[in-house]
Amino acid sequence: MQHIIEITEDGSHTLYVPELDEHYHSTHGAIQESLHVYLEAGLHHCGKSEVNLLEIGFGTGLNAFLTLLDIKKSGKTIKYTTLERYPVSFVDAEMFNYSKLLDPAQEEKFMRLHSCPWGDWVGITPNFHLKKLQMDASSLEDFQPEGLFDVIYYDAFAPEKQPGMWTQAIFNRLYTLSNQGAVLTTYCAKGVVRRMLQSADFGVERLPGPLGKREILRAVK
Repeated sequence: MQHIIEITEDGSHTLYVPELDEHYHSTHGAIQESLHVYLEAGLHHCGKSEVNLLEIGFGTGLNAFLTLLDIKKSGKTIKYTTLERYPVSFVDAEMFNYSKLLDPAQEEKFMRLHSCPWGDWVGITPNFHLKKLQMDASSLEDFQPEGLFDVIYYDAFAPEKQPGMWTQAIFNRLYTLSNQGAVLTTYCAKGVVRRMLQSADFGVERLPGPLGKREILRAVK
């Protein structure tokens, strides 16, 4: 999938996909959006010290990198499984400015997120283990993880761009893959998405969105 690197309003990079006329992150700020939607509303809402986390859409690796940096402070241990159909090239990843803006000393760790092999568990740090799977997440019935998840980052392209990623079957499957008390967060607060999550038996709440977005959704099993 062809893409163009662009700068968002908080100075951090995103990717623009001309084919879909869609950005990977909010143009108001990639870092501020990811922190708000996935770290603050999602990971920080989980009280466990050992967290099994699933990400739908690895993309630029920003959510994974922010999670890795966050657990340096919190002391959590994360097993981070991420599904991505169209991996970003290592050459493009080298151009992203996330480590420069967040923690230049962690540039090597950020690049390891992209360079480590797909399909195997890799210890990026003693507290952060990553498993990248190159697969179409619209077919989650084929996904057989080793355990249930405590946190889910749902970061697919918008429903109007990739409707196959926003179906009742997907949210039903994610419910069965979740531990009791698991939390799922997504930037998409459309009524149809909220209703599908509720139909899957999640408890759903609307939360204030990041800059430029009115609301986001948090779903809890």
